[in-house]
Amino acid sequence: MACQSVAAVMDEQALLGLNPNADARYRQRAMAYFEQLKESQDAWEVCAEALAKGIYNDDHVKFFCFQVLEHQIKFRHAGLSAVQQQLIRETLMKWLQCQLMNAQPEKPFIRNKAAQVFALTFVMEYLTLWPKFFFDLLSLVGLSPHGVDIYLRTLMAIDAEVVDRDILHTPEETRRNTLIKDTMREQCIPSLVESWFQILQTYQQSHPEITCQCLEVVGAYVSWIDLNLIANDRFVNLLLSQMSVEELREEACDCLFEIVNKGMDPVDKTKLVESLCQVLQSAGFFNVEQEEDVDFLAKFARLVNGMGQSLLLSWTKLAKTGNVKDTAETLQAVEAKVPLLLKLLVHEDDDISTNVVGFCYEYLHVLKQLPQLTDQQKTNIEAVMLAVMKKLTYDDEYNFENEGEDEAMFVEYRKQLKMLLDRLAQVSPELLLEAVRRVFTNTMRNWQTAPFMEVEVAIRLLYMLGEALPASHGAHFSGDTVKTSALQDMMRTLVSCGVSSYQHTSVALEFFETVVRYDKFFIVEPQYIPNVLMAFLDQRGLRHNSPKVRSRVAYLFSRFIKTLHKHMNAFIEDILTRIQDLLELAPPENGFPALLTNDDQLFMFETAGVLIVNGETPVERKQVLMRSLLTPLMDAFRLLLAKLLQESEEERQAALADCLSHAVGFASRTSKAFSNKQTVKQCGCTEVYRDCLQTFLPALSCPVQRVVLRSSVRSFLHRMIICLEEEVLPFIPAASEHMLKDCEAKDLQEFIPLISQITAKFKRQVSPFLQQVFMPLVVAIFEVLARPAEDNDQTAALENQMLRRSYFSFIQTITGSGMNEVMANQGAENIERVLFTIIQGAVDFPDPIAQKTCFIILSKLVELWGGKDGMVGFPDFIYKHIVPACFLAPLKPTFDLSDAQTVLTLSECAVTLKMIHHKRGPEFIQFLQQEYLPSLQVSPEISQELCQVLQQPDVKVLKNYIKVCVDLLPRVFWGWWCVCSADTSFLCAGVLSESKAVAKKTGSSLGLNGLCTERGCHLITTTKRNLA
Repeated sequence: MACQSVAAVMDEQALLGLNPNADARYRQRAMAYFEQLKESQDAWEVCAEALAKGIYNDDHVKFFCFQVLEHQIKFRHAGLSAVQQQLIRETLMKWLQCQLMNAQPEKPFIRNKAAQVFALTFVMEYLTLWPKFFFDLLSLVGLSPHGVDIYLRTLMAIDAEVVDRDILHTPEETRRNTLIKDTMREQCIPSLVESWFQILQTYQQSHPEITCQCLEVVGAYVSWIDLNLIANDRFVNLLLSQMSVEELREEACDCLFEIVNKGMDPVDKTKLVESLCQVLQSAGFFNVEQEEDVDFLAKFARLVNGMGQSLLLSWTKLAKTGNVKDTAETLQAVEAKVPLLLKLLVHEDDDISTNVVGFCYEYLHVLKQLPQLTDQQKTNIEAVMLAVMKKLTYDDEYNFENEGEDEAMFVEYRKQLKMLLDRLAQVSPELLLEAVRRVFTNTMRNWQTAPFMEVEVAIRLLYMLGEALPASHGAHFSGDTVKTSALQDMMRTLVSCGVSSYQHTSVALEFFETVVRYDKFFIVEPQYIPNVLMAFLDQRGLRHNSPKVRSRVAYLFSRFIKTLHKHMNAFIEDILTRIQDLLELAPPENGFPALLTNDDQLFMFETAGVLIVNGETPVERKQVLMRSLLTPLMDAFRLLLAKLLQESEEERQAALADCLSHAVGFASRTSKAFSNKQTVKQCGCTEVYRDCLQTFLPALSCPVQRVVLRSSVRSFLHRMIICLEEEVLPFIPAASEHMLKDCEAKDLQEFIPLISQITAKFKRQVSPFLQQVFMPLVVAIFEVLARPAEDNDQTAALENQMLRRSYFSFIQTITGSGMNEVMANQGAENIERVLFTIIQGAVDFPDPIAQKTCFIILSKLVELWGGKDGMVGFPDFIYKHIVPACFLAPLKPTFDLSDAQTVLTLSECAVTLKMIHHKRGPEFIQFLQQEYLPSLQVSPEISQELCQVLQQPDVKVLKNYIKVCVDLLPRVFWGWWCVCSADTSFLCAGVLSESKAVAKKTGSSLGLNGLCTERGCHLITTTKRNLA
């Protein structure tokens, strides 16, 4: 009958949707039913009854019922009646009782969910309604395997809710959890520990999975309970015995690790670790070379690492107290573990080795602090060095051509070993230098017959010395003669022994990386440059059969030439001849793979430019060489552009546009060799770059693939402004005209920095041009911002935000360059339109970066036009609009003073007010005291105080005062926007007292579709085409 009554209440059709294979319609119905049960005051009770009586056999329905119950406990527990809370407790205990009688346990995912629900109930009720939670649980489950399983899962779920530090809790939850732990320590922890011991003893042979669960529980709880309950003879002996059982040993190891890791007094910690080590050693666990189970050894290595780090931490604490005896004993205990550490560090399995790196690193750190090293400690250091050198070596299975997860893990492991090497260098640089020199010299002597991994690691060690033994600006070959002599010897050997011919990619890469790391060696011994250049240029480097090597060498060759360009004079034309085929623009129809990618070619063009520009050849020859480098690019560009204009297939158009973009990029990269116009002129290259400009600019009028072409030409113009300076100016008007046609937000956002660069560099030289382009650019920006976009289109919103920032930045550049005539000559209507957008940017948009820029602009405009001889009507604009903006912006709800950019905005706001006072003097103070501040219902006392601060000479006083005011004012004032239903939008700069009495007294009224009628408000009318 019960089954029928529940079935009648529950929606059986909805329950069908819980099956993962159900169709979308049923799943949707199940979700709706779930929401209905969650929100109902008592409908969830049918789920409780279904669980208590075991009505449903379907696992998904059981899980569903637990989810409904979980929601009630988690979110609605306080609102449940005492009867309903009792129902939850009875439901859980009845369900648990059923588990004891079932032949088969529930599926793991159901048991885990049940444990979560038990844990949530415990958290909610243990301190008040269910203090006997654990007593009731233990009384019921006894030693039944199914019951113990649920009990242990519940304990782990409680740990996650109450103890786990990785889960963020509110302060209130933290206080509650602390109280729960304190209460548990007082009332039930000894009983729980006793239950764990009984479970571990009872089930270690019959149910190893339950024993492992129990070990995990002990490890989780030991961090906050009394350690003496666990760290005693009977418990530790039991754990040690389980370390000999194959199914239990890994969990037992983890449990011991948590015991060792527990915070405690340093002397007690040393005693604990030592006693544990003695037992482990006597049981044979230190004989790691005889252990074949690498998974267990990885866990054991973690335990050793924990013991070692605990001892080292104890030593550090004791050393600070000046306790000489205990400090010495602790260090002796550490030293005794070093042989075991070395065995694990050098183990062929990297996971095992990785797990003791922390211990090793901190041991070396302690040795670094000692005033003098013993012979044994020096021996230990050498042993660590040899271990690190051995473990740095690649194994045979490393896949260099297709690196996967295993390879990535080894790369990370190598980084850890590098940390050890760096620490070794700090402890004993002489020992490290000598050890590396010995390994390197012996390997290079027989590199032809040595395996690639030995050759690679020998060169790698030389490379790593560069960071382990740092030198200022890479000056490894001056100063300390011992170090300099050793490094020079090794570099001579490297570049002269022929190892650059070793065919393995790892050796080739390491050779060139090391040559470039120590490129200053060739300044000291330039006779080795020709050999190394040939290695870069032939099949050992740029023409290696591995694309990976070729790509990396292209970059390294560029760095090598930049550093040594003064020593390249004799080789310039030979190098350019040898790399000529690598400088060819690969046409899109070419089906053959190129030796270098387009990105690699950028480095090659830059290298060619550096060689030409820095050579000691006559100007005429430099001019010829640069033209021969750039002419093929210009010829190819003209041809490809003509093809693009005739091409109709979109995919083909994109390929041609990419190729055109690469051509422009290559030409631009050659100019990196020049620092300014003077160097371009000295090399006689002005004309060839002008020719490039004339060749590339027609691409701006291409009707297809505009984004790619405009972006590349725009980047080239940026470079030419630096290299050609005023020579580029004749090209700018036509380029700007094309770039402002049919543009998108991103186009404008990238175009504005170009105009800003021109403005900042040439200032009044470009004033006529700027006056001409100013309003077309502003109008284009307004038109793009006015285009409708979806409300949830985050990409469009971000692009608009970045465009606004670019626009305000452009205005800032113009005003900051002192070219007020650019804006002043735009006509009154246009000036007003621009000024209102700046006010709007300062106040309306919750973007502190843009707001800060707007206040900088306003401050500058006040400086330029706010005086007696300034622009006619501007003082009136100051009082009606700029002053209200300074007060309204900080009072907006979005003005967050915890944000650093907002604090800077507030600072600029204060600077603006200060500038107004500077330009208008007592008139401004009078306006504030007699008109503006009274209109905001500000008391005369506060008005007077503000005006006094405003008149202080130090602007910092005003900044600090306003910051304090803004922290306080939102409690008293608020601001808002009023939007008129007509064709305009209004900024209400009125700020009203929050007091209803004041609002009633002044008769203020506000409507979202009407004007603010508050007396004293200043309304700014802006067309909707502005930055709306």
